[in-house]
Amino acid sequence: MPVLTEAATPSGAAGPALVEGVLAHGLGGRTDLPLDAVAAIIGGGTAVAASFLVLTVAWKRPRLRSDGGRPLPPGPARVLDSAALARAGRAAALAAAVFVVAVALGGPPGEKANLAPWALYVTFWVGLVPASVLLGPVWRRVNPLRTLHAVLCRLTGTDPVGGRRTPPARLGYWPAACWLTAFVWLELVAPGRSDPRLVGWLILAYAAVNLTLAQVYGREWFTRGDGFEVYSSLLARMAPLGRRGDGALVLRTPLTGLVGGAAEPGLVAVACVLIGSTGFDGVTRTTFWRDNVDPGGVAAGSLGLACSIGAVAALYVAAMRLSAALTGEPEGAAVPGRFAATLLPIALGYSLAHYFSFFVLEGQMTFILASDPFGAGWNLLGSTGHRIDHDLAGPTLTAQVQVNAIVLGHIAATIAAHDLALRIRPRERARPGQAPVAAVMVALTCAGLFALLSG
Repeated sequence: MPVLTEAATPSGAAGPALVEGVLAHGLGGRTDLPLDAVAAIIGGGTAVAASFLVLTVAWKRPRLRSDGGRPLPPGPARVLDSAALARAGRAAALAAAVFVVAVALGGPPGEKANLAPWALYVTFWVGLVPASVLLGPVWRRVNPLRTLHAVLCRLTGTDPVGGRRTPPARLGYWPAACWLTAFVWLELVAPGRSDPRLVGWLILAYAAVNLTLAQVYGREWFTRGDGFEVYSSLLARMAPLGRRGDGALVLRTPLTGLVGGAAEPGLVAVACVLIGSTGFDGVTRTTFWRDNVDPGGVAAGSLGLACSIGAVAALYVAAMRLSAALTGEPEGAAVPGRFAATLLPIALGYSLAHYFSFFVLEGQMTFILASDPFGAGWNLLGSTGHRIDHDLAGPTLTAQVQVNAIVLGHIAATIAAHDLALRIRPRERARPGQAPVAAVMVALTCAGLFALLSG
């Protein structure tokens, strides 16, 4: 995300400095924060290390129950599970998607006045995080691709559940990992990524490919293959609203959703893509990157993104395998997948840290531009000519959110990994196996804070 300047201008002509900083570059954090970076990095790393030491002493048995939670009262549960609410959500999501594509292809040609890039990169991509963490797997419930798939199946007489063949079990989450990698490359590296026409055609291409695959493999393709639905569903594992094994809606401790899942192919890759991509976004704002790398260089950006994701994956897999070796587990290669879900709090923390002020501030542009979506001089929402209100997220608030999100995300991941280790290993063997994990958590905390605060 850019340094916020005075360039935020009325909707129809967002200032060049703002638009080029936001849409012609990656997303990230502000660089005008009133914070001592060295103290924050040392304090953050110390807090994560201390949390691990406290856990080894005070947390000696599993406390997180994946099937636990307090059932919702019958009334609210019926409303949330009602078919009418689902149909309304699907209709609204489909209408919004069609509207964004129509504006992308038929609205103003420049990103300064077209809402499509803002709707995709800010409102949808960033907004999906709080929506999923607070409300559960909302995108699975309203996914427009599921709606279109159901219509296509009726028209073609195809079984919407089974499709024509069963997807190979080894695929797992790998298709979603590939889609998410492609999207973060588009968001952070690709030239011309804020071009509204490109945004519109890419949305249509993404829909066409996934609908075709769903016709072959059935609607469960979206559960593992649609990158955005997978992103939302994984984050929803930390939602306070969840489901027990019998399908009942419950209010639960958020971390309980991280300890019950089995290892699945590609889940580690998804988590590492999410963490590594936001880490790379922070790296691109450091003085070293700005002084030594062409900000528009596709090769350098692609290599940097790949290295960032690869470094996170290598650190995590090495720590998990060392942990397995220390505990004497015979199937060490399976351990990273078994603990993959415990990386999700880190991904959430990085997302909040990098995108908080971006969503609150630049996210206003979607609403502002929606008042005159086709550049016809309308004022449908009464927001034409409005400016971004920077007072909604000042430097002090942003700094507090960013540092706490990264530190608390790593602490939460440490807690979940520790509880899961106690669940699947004898207690006397679980403790030494957590040392490599704690070391990686401290390292990632310090690296994340360094990238965030050294702009």
